[in-house]
Amino acid sequence: MLVGILETGRPPAELAADYQSYAAMFEHLLGGNNLDFRVFSVLNDEFPEAPNTCDAWLITGSRHGVYEQLPWMLKLQAFIRHVRDAKVPMIGVCFGHQIIAQALGGEVQKSPKGWGIGVHEYAIHQGLPQMGSTDKFRIYAMHQDQVIKRPPDAKIVASSEFCEYAALLYGDSILSFQGHPEFTDHFERELLALRKGTVIPEAQADKTLQEIDSGTVKAEGDKVADWMVGFLKKS
Repeated sequence: MLVGILETGRPPAELAADYQSYAAMFEHLLGGNNLDFRVFSVLNDEFPEAPNTCDAWLITGSRHGVYEQLPWMLKLQAFIRHVRDAKVPMIGVCFGHQIIAQALGGEVQKSPKGWGIGVHEYAIHQGLPQMGSTDKFRIYAMHQDQVIKRPPDAKIVASSEFCEYAALLYGDSILSFQGHPEFTDHFERELLALRKGTVIPEAQADKTLQEIDSGTVKAEGDKVADWMVGFLKKS
């Protein structure tokens, strides 16, 4: 199965020595499941020819906000609608989650709740077959933007007190998550340390860094990765 990764952002330059790209992080997360990958840097206006150029799609995270409405974002939103109409499987993560919602009739804004960082736990509202009997899961978060209005046909898969629309399902072919299953402890820690006191309030960042170092709450990225693979293959 060929998965097209639509690259909408890249890790900060300060972390590039260890983390070359978000696409590579997803390849590592999902690899070993008879999947092949092809990367399209939509950030640089590199787009697939058609929705069926690949067997499935994945949209990465980004430092950008979908409300910026940059030309490549508008083009990506149109492509998302074509993918939906063609019923080709697609998964979105963080920015990917948000731009899918924006493209299909939702709304995204900076949340007055501030930054969501560290490990977040989400309650499952509508489970998918891939999820089994699980009623909650935990993955890393790194966002201030949120979907504040879900598209009319979007079903809520998971939510939390901080993030009402933490995972959304569109029909049986598009699934998206606000959190980051691809983030490791090390990457989240390095990103927080880099953004502390500038992008993210210092006290909040320090508290979360201590939680990561203590190891008392663990992210379950591998569990969500299994769901993602199952969804892409069965959609």
